Amino acid sequence: MDVTVDEAPTLAVDGRRPPTAVAVKELAALCDRVEDGGPAVAVLRVSGAPDADWADGLDTALVTKWERTLRRFERLPAVTVAVAAGDTGGTALDAFLTADLRLAAPGTRLVPPSDGEATWPGMALFRLVRLLGAGRARRAVLFGDPIGAEQALALGLADDLTDDPEAGLAALIARYGEGGGSELAVRRQLLLDAATTPFEDALGSHLAACDRALRRTTAREPA
Repeated sequence: MDVTVDEAPTLAVDGRRPPTAVAVKELAALCDRVEDGGPAVAVLRVSGAPDADWADGLDTALVTKWERTLRRFERLPAVTVAVAAGDTGGTALDAFLTADLRLAAPGTRLVPPSDGEATWPGMALFRLVRLLGAGRARRAVLFGDPIGAEQALALGLADDLTDDPEAGLAALIARYGEGGGSELAVRRQLLLDAATTPFEDALGSHLAACDRALRRTTAREPA
């Protein structure tokens, strides 16, 4: 079934603010909607970067809930899309990096936040290294160097730059919106595991996925 931009579950993430219980609840609600049989597309609109004192008063329990909910979003049986505009750091950067497809407006900068002494050691750093490799992620991870929109596109952190994010979002949903479902989630996990899993260890997971695909093919064949 075709999904339009208006039908896709959507959440705005403001990177100027630290993780909050409300933010966790809102992201969890979006995940609930998809997992309960909603549209197989989910959209995050992300922007904003925090000040240097953004982590004051933050506690590990809340950071843990935020990271676990992001991981839940990252594993949804849906095509996930993030649209970034302007400086994008903190929770906005966290969310941007979890999406399958990423759009950025010209002038966007991905800004690893600082905790006042060094870059914030959250899972955004992990995802940057996974996506870029240690060498290309080094200055962002160690020193918080912003990654500009054109650099993000060249590095594969952004899939497209567009002056019209709404049109770009609509085009992505039209092209990929029917590709959601449990099988997408399986392929995504195989993709993520391939970067760090030895061939011998990965073989079982890939063969199991092949078996699932063959069973679906058999089930579709006329008797």
